[in-house]
Amino acid sequence: MAYTINKTDGAVVTTITDGTVDNTTTLQLFGKSYSGFGEGLNENLVKLLENAASTAAPTAPLKGELWFDTTTNQLKVYNGTSFKPTGGSKSSSSQPTSPSAGDLWHDTANDQVSVYTGSAWVLVGPVYTSGQTLSGWKIETLGSAGGNKVVSSMYAGNSRVAIVSKETFTPSVTQTGFASIKAGMTLNSTLSAVFDGTNTQSSAIDVSSTTNTSGTVIAGGNFLRSDAADTTTGVLTVDTDGGVIIGDAQELSITVSSNNVTVAQTSQDKDLKFTVNDGGVTKTPLTLTGADGGIDMTGDLTITGNLNVSGAYNYTSSNIVQHSDTFLKVNVGGADVDAGFIVETPDTDDARLFWKASTNKWIAGFNQTYSNLILDSDATADGNANKNSGFLRTTAAGLLTVTNVSLGAVGSAIATTDTSSTSVPTIGQVATFGNLWGGSAKTVSTSNPSGGDGADGDFWFVREA
Repeated sequence: MAYTINKTDGAVVTTITDGTVDNTTTLQLFGKSYSGFGEGLNENLVKLLENAASTAAPTAPLKGELWFDTTTNQLKVYNGTSFKPTGGSKSSSSQPTSPSAGDLWHDTANDQVSVYTGSAWVLVGPVYTSGQTLSGWKIETLGSAGGNKVVSSMYAGNSRVAIVSKETFTPSVTQTGFASIKAGMTLNSTLSAVFDGTNTQSSAIDVSSTTNTSGTVIAGGNFLRSDAADTTTGVLTVDTDGGVIIGDAQELSITVSSNNVTVAQTSQDKDLKFTVNDGGVTKTPLTLTGADGGIDMTGDLTITGNLNVSGAYNYTSSNIVQHSDTFLKVNVGGADVDAGFIVETPDTDDARLFWKASTNKWIAGFNQTYSNLILDSDATADGNANKNSGFLRTTAAGLLTVTNVSLGAVGSAIATTDTSSTSVPTIGQVATFGNLWGGSAKTVSTSNPSGGDGADGDFWFVREA
């Protein structure tokens, strides 16, 4: 009687006639009264034990049949089409072939585990290879006086670069490069670790270094500080009309309005001083005084251009004012008015020397009494014809013409032995001359001399009664 062999689902696998053996499947199936079935049965049991271990897959597998692939050392199951790994992890230096979704692969070359998604192997971990050593995030527990703290440590090449913590604490066990840990991220101090990139906000900046890493990455020490004295080697530009304000009370300001620059001392009645170092001595050549709005200057002043003064000019030095120019011009560009020099005297009546515009003459005087200065053109050689019109001068022949001459007494009495020239004589001197004519005194009277006609050479002066 023939055997009908069915699968679990009832499907017929094969029909075996009596005394025969069937090889439709991986196992030998024996018919009734088959001679020698014991060996074949035992071989079937061995194949079941070893899951048909071989380098080649069974030639007539049934769906669900197991096969141990000795080439890959991997247990596989037949899915009705091909043998697929059973889903267990595979440890090898290369990717397993014909994986199924969910299979795990231990990469012995890198000491990493991957999972097969159905289309590709995806790394499960760790994220670093065995050659890279510990790199990436690692969750750790650190002890502290306040209890254990769970932190996330960032490693690179087996070195801890940073620790992320939710709170600030000091580790109870020394952590190299982390004397204390701050809430947030703390960098390893022994690595000189820094944040590199774009940051929109920071609570502090390290100013310990002035070495720039590039033209756009500037060391903190190269930034100007607002809390301490600092120095810049570059040009400082304030690109706003608000300008610059200096002083603890904002006393000095430099501002711009409509391209006009204003330098202001804003404290009431305080000065704006400009000082220089003259041979080690600080001097103040220029002071803008706040109390009166004036300008005080000390030292010599050299002006290359013009000096225009609209107010009064005062010179308080006892020295004589000196000018290297050969002319001093006043009233430049002014109207035709009186102009000149005034000498101030202790009283109110000044002495003046000035040009009188109405007469076109130089005038001089004191106490508001002035007269013309004598010009050569005012001279006359005829005092009789040009009375009271100028001063006298001789003619080309050396003559003077006047109407009368009134002379004051000059000199002393003429002596008999006086033969030198003398000043203009007085009437008395002339009379004495006549009286002594010839060496003896003569009588001066209104009548003829008595005693005859007199001696030879005598003069007789008749004085009218």
